Amino acid sequence: MIILINQCTITRLTNTQSPNTPIPTSMQTHTPRIHWLPALLLVLAVLSGCSADKSSEIAPNANNGTGGSLARFAIVDNHLYTVSNSRLKVFDVSQPQLPRQVQDVKLGFNIETIFPYNGMLFIGSRTGMQIYDNTNPVQPVKLSEYRHVQSCDPVVVQGSYAYVTLRDGTDCRFGQNMLDVINIANPRVPVLERTFPMLNPHGLGIDGNVLFVCEGDHGLKVFDATDPVNLVEKQFIKNIRTYDVIPRNKVLLVVGKDGLMQYDYRDADTLKLLSMIPLAN
Repeated sequence: MIILINQCTITRLTNTQSPNTPIPTSMQTHTPRIHWLPALLLVLAVLSGCSADKSSEIAPNANNGTGGSLARFAIVDNHLYTVSNSRLKVFDVSQPQLPRQVQDVKLGFNIETIFPYNGMLFIGSRTGMQIYDNTNPVQPVKLSEYRHVQSCDPVVVQGSYAYVTLRDGTDCRFGQNMLDVINIANPRVPVLERTFPMLNPHGLGIDGNVLFVCEGDHGLKVFDATDPVNLVEKQFIKNIRTYDVIPRNKVLLVVGKDGLMQYDYRDADTLKLLSMIPLAN
């Protein structure tokens, strides 16, 4: 089992071939400097608090990952996808001890995030969202691009809708603070359905009809997304600083300035704090 930590996002890579396989050097570059004890506890929290989604369920002899909306890498089956400022690189990790680059795709500029869902890759940038068909894992094919004003842009997907947060800030130029709901029933023609005003949204996550939006220093918002174009705010937790989330099995993993938190969201109207691990600044 390998845990990849990328700034405020976490991805889990399952190695079914050898539990003693070292982490390849090319992957180690994503790991920030944090104190060893919180790092150890962080691994334990991830193991207990998240699992692969339906699009990448764990299977024998396969590598799978679960990442947040701000992740710059994703793992689907035996392939690792990474995005830089302008490129998408694909690695064959069927042998984790010998990762092999098999593709390099030019994406444009200001690329920020990647989110895999149902055979597609959703690429977030400061100018929009790109959708790639990933049926052939070593040959992603661009289907479309949804463009918006220049802004920071993480994305998650559920069913026929993509949820994109846009925000302003030092690194985000003159972006606006909002949540876009985009209809992707036809991924070749994404359509903006509605925009919701936000304070300073960062990462987000969705599980079924429950949508979580990190509002940075303002806290965490929880929405009922039963009707995606008519989101209903159910809770706004204001005493925490949040950057990204991973919702799985009714446990929400939250990453922020204050550390790593786990919430029980079996009752989406009232999240219950399960644990908190402070991280060194």
